[in-house]
Amino acid sequence: MSASQPPGESRDRIVGAATVLFAEHGYDGTTTRQIAAEAGLNMATVNYHVGGKADLYREVMRRAHEAERAVVEEALAAFARDAAADPVGAVAAFADRYLDFCLEQPHIPALWMRRWLADAAEFADLEDLYARPLIEAVRDALVAALPGGSAARPAALSADEAELAVYTVLWTTHGFCRSAIRAQVPRFRTHLRRLVLSQLGLSATADIS
Repeated sequence: MSASQPPGESRDRIVGAATVLFAEHGYDGTTTRQIAAEAGLNMATVNYHVGGKADLYREVMRRAHEAERAVVEEALAAFARDAAADPVGAVAAFADRYLDFCLEQPHIPALWMRRWLADAAEFADLEDLYARPLIEAVRDALVAALPGGSAARPAALSADEAELAVYTVLWTTHGFCRSAIRAQVPRFRTHLRRLVLSQLGLSATADIS
């Protein structure tokens, strides 16, 4: 490591390179040597800063989770504020924000999609550690905001219905962003809004395109 490369910068550079490769090729399809080459560093420097490939993968997923958690928590706060007055608009806005996040940071949905294809199977705890708490937070917010008795949704939303809607947004959005055609984003955004509103049994009271 050169004097002009502070330890924190080297670590961030390595994690950034690993993120790109894990998203593109998966954990199982990436070697530490490839990560070192992508980062422009030697193997000894990589091992010194991040340890082995398993340690590096956990750090990549931790950072991906922190970025996603920040966006979801911000979007949930806006949803909780607006849902009582306009549940349809609040749901559409939440879906929009999550789609924007995935488009801005496409490596994050790519990392999770790799896991869904049985990549990095030895890290079985990551779903419970990272994905599950966010899914449950969104599910619970939806149930609390949609108790029924409104024109938009006469019946109360069950936890099962809400959770399935969350998974629908995840799978659909991640799949689109993995192979996104930018010209199709407006069309997909409208589709996503309509899809999640339909799953939640919400009747759109205005044009949500």
